[in-house]
Amino acid sequence: MSLKCFILNTINTINFFKRIFSSEKKETLDKGLEKSKTNFFSKLTKAVAGKSKVDDEVLDNLEEILVASDVGVNTTLKIITRIESRVASDKYLGIDELNQILREEIAALLSETNSGEATEFIIPIQTKPYVLMVVGVNGVGKTTTIGKLAYQFKKAGHNVVLGAADTFRAAAIDQLQIWADRVGVPIVRQDMGSDPASVAFDTLQSAVAQNADIVIIDTAGRLHNKINLMNELTKVKRVMQKVVGDAPHDVLLVLDGSTGQNAFEQAKQFTAATEVTCLAVTKLDGTAKGGVVIGISDQFKIPVKYIGVGEGIEDLQVFNKYEFVDSFFK
Repeated sequence: MSLKCFILNTINTINFFKRIFSSEKKETLDKGLEKSKTNFFSKLTKAVAGKSKVDDEVLDNLEEILVASDVGVNTTLKIITRIESRVASDKYLGIDELNQILREEIAALLSETNSGEATEFIIPIQTKPYVLMVVGVNGVGKTTTIGKLAYQFKKAGHNVVLGAADTFRAAAIDQLQIWADRVGVPIVRQDMGSDPASVAFDTLQSAVAQNADIVIIDTAGRLHNKINLMNELTKVKRVMQKVVGDAPHDVLLVLDGSTGQNAFEQAKQFTAATEVTCLAVTKLDGTAKGGVVIGISDQFKIPVKYIGVGEGIEDLQVFNKYEFVDSFFK
């Protein structure tokens, strides 16, 4: 089968993914995953050249490609095992069906976290204010993610308050201030070196007084040592609970997708230090390592809630597994 026929067949394979995103959002996602997709398919095309059916050699090559795309070894083995069982039950599986099976099996794997079906930015619970604490190391796009989240929630009609509790870097406070001004939302801040818990406390008090819908708290991006990080985040949580009894309602860990396996390590460190309830994976547009989203979602069983697929203010998207897999294997 020629390369052209292979690609046309995979594109025209019956698509069980419904079109969920608007064409504009879908275009942004496609563009953001372009490097990952091109890298993956150039390798896959070489791996299946001259083959008519999926055999052990194709599966071995596919395993190498998935690992090289930063899907992660454990998740790759799960995907290969799933495809092997499909090959065994179907007896003869043509190369042209491989792409569709990859999509189905990876979507099924992502379904195990019971999430990734959102299409819009919504508040997950009806508590007021909904408190989101954001964690992550410096340089992953944490403050930018907070700014873009504030923009999306405000656009959806919610009152948003930001808290600058990353008090160890003056730049972090100033950067969040710039985003607050740009989006047009209030920010609670103190001087550099202030107690982060004190900033979080003031932010929640201010949010309650303003009848805010959403509070987003930025925290220090330091992976100094696990005990200090744990103590610091625990203190911030405890102090917030003096104002809002069940705060924070979510702890969002921001990871830089372009760092590939390094993002796994950061996820390990933070999940050991504090209870992380959801993830944002940023900078996917500048990398061929988009497979990291699949691996992290599977390995940590923590839902990926948001992905960054560009630098624009609209380029933070809710993670929808169907649209993600559809764009990745298009």
